Amino acid sequence: DQSKVKPTEQKTLRRLAQNREAARKSRLRKKAYVQQLENSRIRLAQLEEELKRVRQGRSVESGVSGDHTHLAAGNGVFSFELEYARWMEEHQKMINDLRAGVNSQLCDNDLRVLVDAVMRHYDEIFRLKGIGTKVDVFNMLSGMWNTPAERLFMWLGGFKSSELLKILGTHVDPLTDQQLIGICNLQQSSQQAEDALSQGMEALQQSLLETISSASMGPNSSANVADYMGHMAMAMVKLGNLENFLRQADLLRQQT
Repeated sequence: DQSKVKPTEQKTLRRLAQNREAARKSRLRKKAYVQQLENSRIRLAQLEEELKRVRQGRSVESGVSGDHTHLAAGNGVFSFELEYARWMEEHQKMINDLRAGVNSQLCDNDLRVLVDAVMRHYDEIFRLKGIGTKVDVFNMLSGMWNTPAERLFMWLGGFKSSELLKILGTHVDPLTDQQLIGICNLQQSSQQAEDALSQGMEALQQSLLETISSASMGPNSSANVADYMGHMAMAMVKLGNLENFLRQADLLRQQT
C-alpha cells in the first residue's frame, strides 16, 4: 500500500510527522520550563522562610536573657514600639529624680549613683534596638516609634551624634578650655564616622540596585532561572548588611 502512495503524499506525511514531533518536543520543553519555575519559586520561598526563622530565632534567643524584653502577645513577634514606650516611661522617672537631686544639691557621690543609673538605662535601649534590628531591620531604619518632627532628623535609625553634640554645647556652659576641646574633638570624630557610614550605605544601595536590575527575567529567560535565583540570593545577603550599618550607627551613638 505504501508503494502506491504518491510522492507528494509521502512528502505531506513526512511533514506532518515532523510537525507532530516538533509539537511534542515543544510541549516537553514547556513542561520542563514550568516545572523549573515552580521549583525556583519553592526554593525562593524556602530561603525567605529560613531567613525569617533564623532572625526570629536569634531575636527570641537574645530576648529571653533580659528581664525587660517582652514578646507581643499572640504572634510572638518582638514589638520595639511597645518596649520603647516602657523604656521612655522609666526614663522620664529617672530624669525627674536626677533633676530633683541637682535642685536639692546632693553630694557628688549621690549624684553619681543617679547618673550611672541613667547611663545603664541608655545601655538597655541600645540592647533593645539590637533585638529590633534582628527582627525587622526596615522598621528600625524608619524610626516609626519617634514623633514626625524627630523623624525629620533620622539617620540610620536614630539621631546623628555630631548634631546632638552641637545642641549639647549650648546647654552646658560654663566649660573649661579642656572640656571644650574634648567636645569639639568628639564632635569631629563622630562626624567622620557618620560620613563613612553614610558612604557605605550609599554604596550598599547602589550595589543592591545593580543586583536587582541584573536579575530581571524576560519572557524567554527559561535558561536563566538559576541565574535569577542566584541574584535574588545575593540581594538577600546584601540586605542583611543593613543590620551591620544600624548596629555600627547605634554603637557610635552609645559611645558618644
